Formats: sequence, structure tokens, C-alpha cells
Amino acid sequence: MKLGGGILIALGVIAAGVLVADLRVNPYLYFAGYVILQYVVIATAWNILGGYAGYVNFGTPAFFALGAYTAVFLIQWARAPLYVLIIAGGLVSALLGLGIGYLTLRLRGVFFSIATLALSIVLQTFVINWDYVGGSKGVTVIRPSAPLFGSHVKFLFAVMVCLAVLAVTAAWLIERSWVGRGLSALRDNEEAAECMGVPTLRLKLFATTISGFLLGVAGAPFPYYVTYVEPSSAFNLDYAINALAMPMIGGTTTWIGPVIGAVLLGTAQQVATVTISSELNLLIVGVVLVAFVVLAPEGLVGLARRLRGR
Repeated sequence: MKLGGGILIALGVIAAGVLVADLRVNPYLYFAGYVILQYVVIATAWNILGGYAGYVNFGTPAFFALGAYTAVFLIQWARAPLYVLIIAGGLVSALLGLGIGYLTLRLRGVFFSIATLALSIVLQTFVINWDYVGGSKGVTVIRPSAPLFGSHVKFLFAVMVCLAVLAVTAAWLIERSWVGRGLSALRDNEEAAECMGVPTLRLKLFATTISGFLLGVAGAPFPYYVTYVEPSSAFNLDYAINALAMPMIGGTTTWIGPVIGAVLLGTAQQVATVTISSELNLLIVGVVLVAFVVLAPEGLVGLARRLRGR
């Protein structure tokens, strides 16, 4: 797909999202749609580091929650508009990603994953003891009047459509560029990539920064979505599990894989929440993930390629 065609498709998806947000349907569909699109951003962000570069990140809740609590801080301090919250949440999380990249330069494999998990625990402890953003008790956020669509839920849905398109477009551009090829070499064999002159350090820092930025962007609208933010919800382990499972189900070597996994798994979880119980969400993730690891380790995209190649 050429660059111009990709941009037109992205603009078309945004226009379609705005039109859908203007429809008069069950409001729950917008709540569920927001969650699914949020997971598109999260899964795509995780895949830039975990799929393209091969560094499995268990610290997804830390970056997501940092974006959310940056938004809470700015709401409490200056009643900043949503676009400021999104930009600030992304930048703060990007700085954290850059810092983690520097601090974990020598860590690879499971050691890097443990370090990112520890980051989430440390950051959650810090937030629990920070009373200005609610501490362990949490904080209630009052939504401003919705500037469009007459409903804040519809407005947030439209915003998340734009953020999902932004994240997927970024992943698509990275995959097509020399950066994507460098990250692929980094994933396959980091030592060999270094010997071939691939700037592995810069690529790792780039991946952690961009991934952190997109995760922070996904978390910034979260306070207005739930209206009550507490550490247990912002640092929910579900984000780490889903961020890992969705790209693996769709396929980690291409930009479309996380999108497919997020839409399929996110939709299944929302249907289970309505029809059965939200407690089954992680059970669904576990069963589906085990099935794909056994039957289609390269995800749906890899499975489709194998079947087409026969």
C-alpha cells in the first residue's frame, strides 16, 4: 500500500467514526466501542516494542496509568482541555519510555520483562501515596460539557477513533521504513544486528519512547471515561495481559495483527461482560491465547499466510 493510499484510508476511517458517533443508537455501544478502540491503541503500542523489536513489555499498566494520572493532575490543577491532556499524557509516558530504555540497556529477554513489571509496581506505589491525585482513595472527575454530538460518551468515542487511527498509522509507517527493518533485525538476533551496523541502541530507545507515548495517549482520556480514577483501575493487570494477548492472536510481525486481535478479543470480552460476567474476561483471554500458541503461534495473519502459501 502506498503512502497516499494509506493516508486516505486513515482519513476515511476517521470520517466514518465521526459519522457513527452522530448516530442515535444504544449508548452502551459507544462505551464498548471506546474500550475496543482503546485496546487497538494499547495493542499497537505494545507491538512496536514487543512485536517489532522482540522486547516483551509487562509494564503496560504503568504507561497507561501515567497518561491517566497526568490527565488527572492537569484537570485538578488547571482544568486543561482534553487535547492538552492527551498531548501531555503522551509526552510524559514517552519520557518514561525513554528513561526505561536507558536504564535497561543491558537487559534482554525475561530480565527486561521483569524490570518493566517492577516499574508498574513502583509507579503504583507512588500514586497510592500521592494525595493530590486521589491517592489510594481515588478521585472523582467531573466531565465538562461535550462540545460535539451532545454526549460526552459519543465525543470520547470519536476521540478514540482518531487516536486508534494515529497509532495504527504510526505502526504502519514504522513497519515500512528502515526503522521497521532495523527493529526486525533486532528481534531476530541483536548481536548479529550490531555486527551488521544496525544502531540497536537508538532503535531500542525509539521503540520504548514511541510505545510509551501511544500508551500514555490511550490513558489520557480514561479519567473522563470512567469519571472515578483509582490506582487499582488505572494499573489494572488486564491491560498487561490484553496488550500481550491481542498482538499474539492477530500476529506480532505486522501492523494489522494487533488491530485484528484487539477487535476480536475486545468484542468477545464486551459480549461476555453483557451476557455472562466481566469476571470471565481473563478466562476468555487465557483460553484463546493458549489455543493460538498451540495451533497458530504466528497469529491469524501468519495462519492466513501459511494457508495461502499451500
